[in-house]
Amino acid sequence: MRKIELSYSLSPRRSDRAALLRNPMMDVLHAVQASGSISGAARMQGLSYRHVWGQLKEWEADLGQPLIFWERGQAARLTPFGERLLAAERLAQARLGPQLESLRAELERAFAVALDGHPSEGPSELITLYASHDHALIEMQEFAAAEPGPQRGDPPLHLDIRFCGSVDAIRALNEGRCQLAGFHTQPFAAAGSLSARTYRPLLKPGLHKIIGFARRAQGLMVARGNPLRLRTIQDVARLQARFVNRAKGTGTRLLLDELLAQAELPPQDIAGYERVESSHAAVATAVASGSADVGLGTEYAARAQGLDFVPLTEERYLLVCLKSALDTPPLQALLRRLRSNAWQQRLDGLPGYAPDHCGEVAAMKRLLPWWD
Repeated sequence: MRKIELSYSLSPRRSDRAALLRNPMMDVLHAVQASGSISGAARMQGLSYRHVWGQLKEWEADLGQPLIFWERGQAARLTPFGERLLAAERLAQARLGPQLESLRAELERAFAVALDGHPSEGPSELITLYASHDHALIEMQEFAAAEPGPQRGDPPLHLDIRFCGSVDAIRALNEGRCQLAGFHTQPFAAAGSLSARTYRPLLKPGLHKIIGFARRAQGLMVARGNPLRLRTIQDVARLQARFVNRAKGTGTRLLLDELLAQAELPPQDIAGYERVESSHAAVATAVASGSADVGLGTEYAARAQGLDFVPLTEERYLLVCLKSALDTPPLQALLRRLRSNAWQQRLDGLPGYAPDHCGEVAAMKRLLPWWD
């Protein structure tokens, strides 16, 4: 069995490629697949043709199988073995995405303290956030760390994000493991809905404060062209489309169960209800690879994988903190950033997202209409 060694590098800017862990062989294979030639791959990588050609030959000798069809005068194509390697890497990256994002953020924060010359930087500039995985939070993490706050003298703000399910995030807040939690829910769910019954026992007026963050689209992620013509969750059940689900405790699993209840469908009517992936990106990767026909997730995750997206609902992504923490400097610094035009314009530019009461501290019944 091949052994994996992890490494990281320091860079003044983010790579254009989405991968959170980089590997030279995978980078070259991605480039060959994208450009259709070894010379094109070399240009994309900023390397010489001779160097890339030599690397490919070395990797093939090491692995004992060809990676490229070496046909004179023909476009460079990956062999089935090369395609399988890329597919495996994409899926692994998608599955590990939340954990890798957390690890990257922790390393960036540690180096920011060292490189900025503030070794005594403490919790006043750090917020620990447990949250359901969401791309807009990653964008906010970068924005808060890179941009000075709207108020004069605002230092960089570091969000230490630990991704988990929505229910687990609020539990972490209640157990004192974080200062802030992120969860998502349908804004117009009924008072007796599964969402209301799940979240209401975890949130207490007078103890918690709800903070508006974003509105995002959730729906069916399907192959380009939507070959099965899936439009509703009833279609998924009727056609026995191969489904990929999210784990228990996630807001998206809760949303699926809500949709099934509304359609009066039992979970066993969904082929693949028990098959779970760890993130929206992993579900999208499973659909893109052809191992599943459909999954429930965000529009952003679908578009990032080149999939089609069938919207089913808009939901609110909300933040929640304890009332006692609301006036602390880190939380106030975050609220100022959330309310800024610069942040809301950045959020509005993300596929499937829109600002929604950004930075507004509101009563539960205002942002959670099912509360009453």
